[in-house]
Amino acid sequence: MAAGGGGGNSSRRKTPSVTKRKAKKSHNLNRPNPENLIAIISQVNNTSRFFLSRNDLTLLPSQSLILESLISSTSLSLSLILSLFPNHSFPLTLSPPPPPPECWFRRFLSGTSDSQWCHAFRMSKSSFYSLLDLLSPSLNSSIPQMAPDRALAAAIFRLAHGATYGAVARRFGITATEACRAFFTVCKAVNENLGHLFELRTDSERVVVGFGFSSLPNCFGVLGLAQFAIDHESLGKNGFLMAQALVDSEGRFLDVSAGWPSTMKPETILHQSKLYVGVEDSKELLQGPCYKISDGCLIPQYILGDSCFPLLPWLLTPYNRVNEEDSFSSAEKAFNCAHSNAMGLVGDAFARLRARWQLLSCARKWKQQCVEYLPFVIVTCCLLHNFLIKYNESMPDKEVSCVEKQVDFVAFDGTVDESALSIRDALALHLSRVSQRK
Repeated sequence: MAAGGGGGNSSRRKTPSVTKRKAKKSHNLNRPNPENLIAIISQVNNTSRFFLSRNDLTLLPSQSLILESLISSTSLSLSLILSLFPNHSFPLTLSPPPPPPECWFRRFLSGTSDSQWCHAFRMSKSSFYSLLDLLSPSLNSSIPQMAPDRALAAAIFRLAHGATYGAVARRFGITATEACRAFFTVCKAVNENLGHLFELRTDSERVVVGFGFSSLPNCFGVLGLAQFAIDHESLGKNGFLMAQALVDSEGRFLDVSAGWPSTMKPETILHQSKLYVGVEDSKELLQGPCYKISDGCLIPQYILGDSCFPLLPWLLTPYNRVNEEDSFSSAEKAFNCAHSNAMGLVGDAFARLRARWQLLSCARKWKQQCVEYLPFVIVTCCLLHNFLIKYNESMPDKEVSCVEKQVDFVAFDGTVDESALSIRDALALHLSRVSQRK
């Protein structure tokens, strides 16, 4: 009995040990096999690379850039997994596919449609080569070791898609350093050779006639501000740089002054801009003949500006009411309506600028070390925008999200110019009469 009882107790003592072995076995079955996981990731990565290498001409540039980014992220994930098992040797099959015989750009030139040109460079082939003719002398002297068409295309591709220098380098058969140099060389050439496309001083008659069709006699443009997000300690978490721009009735930029920090007031920016100096100091601008309206009043040349700017004889801002219960007269309503419609031209111009040149997209936040170059890039994009309007390139759809991110500036509350009030009142009465006749 004793022996029999002892044997029974021995059997019961083994039961927990058996349970532990089963639990350990079950745990091992549920644990993912790192070799299988790495093999799957490696296969996906290789397949994606192969697909990209064989379809880089048929994919839209935006699609190929996204795929490149995903491949890069997958490679980083693979590296992270491998780092978790430093003492384990895994059989890897991760290797880049054989490179194509020529770089993407040379294969692109050999046989692509005009629609592919527009997707890749935001312009038709004919406009690209017209631009190349204008810039080639500057590019040849600045970077003689690189073909001017390659340098121009690389820079335009970066502007159009916000591509990194590494992504540009892979497509154009150059190094990232060469891509960077080509970019800034092209920007410099655009500023030096296309500056005349800011037509504030060269084509005033066309500008005035254009606004005349909108019943704004003697109007010389619409003045507004755009914001570009930056990561800069001195400007805080939501800091930005501003660009002050004068726009005509067709959405061309007539004057651009960029690089003003968000800590500056709009009136301060205005007073320090070349536009203000050209009107107030040198008297070079807005000195044309006055326009006689139906009641005999004379309207000098003027521009329209947002309420954040001061009201001046040559800068007409909308009527404001301090007390909301105060109503506007019919003439004031007519002026504010025409003014609001015109101010939309500035927002539309910048929205289309950002849509065409994704490097300026609202989604991008410029790093602190790049901030000093941002004004240079903004002006370059504005000049290219004007160039493409001149060559009748279709306008891109507006980047609607930009409008939502704009900061509302406080209305100017300084001293009011009495002569400016008289000019605005006369124009308001004229616009009221025009609207009544329609």
